[in-house]
Amino acid sequence: MAGRFFEDWTIGDRISHEIRRTVTETDNLLFSTMTHNPQPLHLDIEAAKASEFGQILVNGTFTFSLMVGLSVGGTTLGTLVANLGYDKLVMPKPVFIGDTMRAETEIVELKESRSRPTAGIVVFRHELINQRSEMVCQCLRSALVHRRHQ
Repeated sequence: MAGRFFEDWTIGDRISHEIRRTVTETDNLLFSTMTHNPQPLHLDIEAAKASEFGQILVNGTFTFSLMVGLSVGGTTLGTLVANLGYDKLVMPKPVFIGDTMRAETEIVELKESRSRPTAGIVVFRHELINQRSEMVCQCLRSALVHRRHQ
């Protein structure tokens, strides 16, 4: 189990997640079609070339999902009760096929759970960063996490 219990976190803790991931054309194509997103910027090379980006733009919901997925191993793997919500999602830079992503996390808030004495709420600030050290996605994730001694 790689995740941490509620008591193991301190506000200001930072994690640079070890796993990196290069985004492929297949990732973008499958995610876009699985989620029924027909946006030409994601699927049509000619439409993408004619856009301001000049190339296929990776589906933003894939980008968000990848950011969260890359963070799970170092945050909540095996200790999560439930994700409670995602807030303040921003995507200040585009992601393109071939970009290599890494994630970083900071703990921004810790709260006692009023309804579950065996768990607490951790608010993570996740960031996804490309190979040019540009932040391409960021959000706050509120997670209900088990306490060590239940």
